[in-house]
Amino acid sequence: MALTTSPRRTRYRRTALGGPIQGWLYAAPTAIFVIALFLIPLVLVLQMSGSDWPLLRGNMGANFPTNFAEALDHRLFWDSVRFTLVYTVITTVLLIGLGLGLALLVQESTAWKGFLRTAFLLPSALGLASASLLFYVLYSPIAGPFAGLMESWGVTFLGTPDGALWSTVFLIVWRYAGFYMLLLLVGLQGIPEDIYEAARIDGASRWQIFRDITVPLLRPTFALTTVMCVTGSLLAFDQFYILTKGGPDNSTMTVVQLIYNIAFQGQNNLGVAAALSVIILLALVVINVVQLRAFRRPEEA
Repeated sequence: MALTTSPRRTRYRRTALGGPIQGWLYAAPTAIFVIALFLIPLVLVLQMSGSDWPLLRGNMGANFPTNFAEALDHRLFWDSVRFTLVYTVITTVLLIGLGLGLALLVQESTAWKGFLRTAFLLPSALGLASASLLFYVLYSPIAGPFAGLMESWGVTFLGTPDGALWSTVFLIVWRYAGFYMLLLLVGLQGIPEDIYEAARIDGASRWQIFRDITVPLLRPTFALTTVMCVTGSLLAFDQFYILTKGGPDNSTMTVVQLIYNIAFQGQNNLGVAAALSVIILLALVVINVVQLRAFRRPEEA
C-alpha cells in the first residue's frame, strides 16, 4: 500500500520552511543598507583612528593613541566643543519650546487649523543646504534685501560672532520648528480626552491641566524630540559651512566642521579626523543614554 502525504501537511511544511526564508528576504535590503552605509564605514573609521592615515600619500601604520592625543590637543578642539554645546542648548530649548507652543495652537479645532499646520510645516520640506543658501542670500550685505538697512546701521548678520550664531539659530528654528510641532502634536493627540474632561470637572485651570497632565503624559514625546534635537545640533555642519565657514575668526566652528577641516583642508590627516569622530561618537552615545534615563518614568527606573 503506497504512503500518501495530505495536501494540508504539505502546505504546512512549505509554510514552515518558507517563513524564515521570506523573513530574511524581507530584511535583506535593510540589512544590506545598514552594513554598507553604517557598519563598514564604522569599522573603517575605527581602523583609521588608530593609524597614520594621510589623505593623499604616505605610509600607513599603527600609531594608537597618537591620533587621539593630537585630536584632543588641537588648538580649536575645546573652543569648537564649547560653541557646539552652546548652540545645542539654544536650539534645543527654542525648537522644543516653540514646537510645543505651535502644537498647542494648531491642536484646537478651528477654521484655520489646516492652514496653520501646513504653513508651519512647509519650511521642513526644504532641504537644509537649500535653506542655508537661501538665508545666505538674505543675509548678504551686498545682494540681500536688507543690504541698505545694514549699511545704514553699520551692522552685518554674519560679520560678528554673536550675529553669526543667532542668524544661524534663526535659520534652524525657521526650518525645523514645524517638524517638531508635528511630533509634539502627535503626542498631544495621543492623550485621552477623558483625562482632560475629568480635570475640568474637578475645577482644574488651564495651567494646572498643562502642568499636571499634558507635560507628564508627553514625557515619551519629549524624550524623542530632545534626543533628535540634541543629536542633530551636536552634529551641525551644513548650515555653518554654508553661512559662516566657521567664522568670523573661528567663532562658529562646530566639532563636525573641525573634523572636516582636519581631514580635507588643514592637516589633510584622516587619522586624526577619524579619532575625533570616534570621540564624538562615544560622547553622543553617553549623552543619549543620559537623556533617555532622565526622561524615564519613575516606575520604569
